[in-house]
Amino acid sequence: MDELAPGLVAELKQIVTVADTASKWGSGLVPVFSTPSLVGLMESAAVAALTGHLAPGQTTVGGHIDVHHLAATPVGMQVRARAELTAVEGRKLVFKIQAWDEVELIGEANHERFVIDEARFIGRVQAKGKQPRTP
Repeated sequence: MDELAPGLVAELKQIVTVADTASKWGSGLVPVFSTPSLVGLMESAAVAALTGHLAPGQTTVGGHIDVHHLAATPVGMQVRARAELTAVEGRKLVFKIQAWDEVELIGEANHERFVIDEARFIGRVQAKGKQPRTP
């Protein structure tokens, strides 16, 4: 994890499809790029910024995201998100993320991810799935 330092950046792009819309996600009734899709694009950009910078067996999980969805984007328009690692606090990684469509800034976020040992994490989650469930 010693390669992780503020300044790592990645940018991802996608074309908005019907599957990305608020009406499809159930997060609204309009056919525009949904907030859940925006969050997914933003998190994906943060993960991409870490590519090649984690130790073998390590990955990250999202822990917090504070998103402001600022503008609507229609189906067919390209959107892009740029994530920059701004702080490394032990296992906690802090990102500033911005997203644009072809016209304007559409979203901003502060996002925290946590470095984990993937095998140990999966083991704990699978053990949880075997525990008795409460009604």
